[in-house]
Amino acid sequence: MNENLFASFAAPTMMGLPVVMLIIMFPSILFPTPKRLINNRIVAIQQWLINMIMKQMMNIHNAKGRTWALMLVSLITFIGTTNLLGLLPHTFTPTTQLSMNLAMAIPLWAGTVVVGFRHKTKASLAHFLPQGTPIPLIPMLVIIETISLFIQPMALAVRLTANITAGHLLIHLIGSATLALMSISPTTASITFIILILLTILEFAVALIQAYVFTLLVSLYLHDNT
Repeated sequence: MNENLFASFAAPTMMGLPVVMLIIMFPSILFPTPKRLINNRIVAIQQWLINMIMKQMMNIHNAKGRTWALMLVSLITFIGTTNLLGLLPHTFTPTTQLSMNLAMAIPLWAGTVVVGFRHKTKASLAHFLPQGTPIPLIPMLVIIETISLFIQPMALAVRLTANITAGHLLIHLIGSATLALMSISPTTASITFIILILLTILEFAVALIQAYVFTLLVSLYLHDNT
């Protein structure tokens, strides 16, 4: 039972070779590119969504922060589409892997920190020691603030991994319970099936919300350092 429950989170392989890179690149194929002066409805909706996301993300940033606009829009688009595709049957969700989420979170977090130390050196160092701190507490507060700074990418990755994994596990458990109850109690099976449908709808929302939260936190880290 445990093997079946967590089998969907194992990275797929083909002829002994991992195919995660192909899965990661697959969502980019789904986005249409404009080839005419007049776009069709799908391209128009896609451009409207991108412009709305960019406007929402860039409102709080100055000129230096807005140079990250393409990175942030690409990030939320990639995570959102990957999460949504992972809800399809017999698919693999790369964002359930902590290693991949860390690979996204650490470089982005490190980039914001480097930008902060480059352009706002005094302000960045001031975060390690709040103003008015008593002298005996200075070493302890510096250590605590340093630890909290280095925990930020871990918190980003774990939040995304935990939310996506928990949703997939719930869907798998309730789906298995529905199949098991069909031959025992059709009425109870119908109730669990309705719960399964509602949970699936919720997971579609969670997939988009988690992409937004991940990107928003990166955007806030960038705002604090520019």
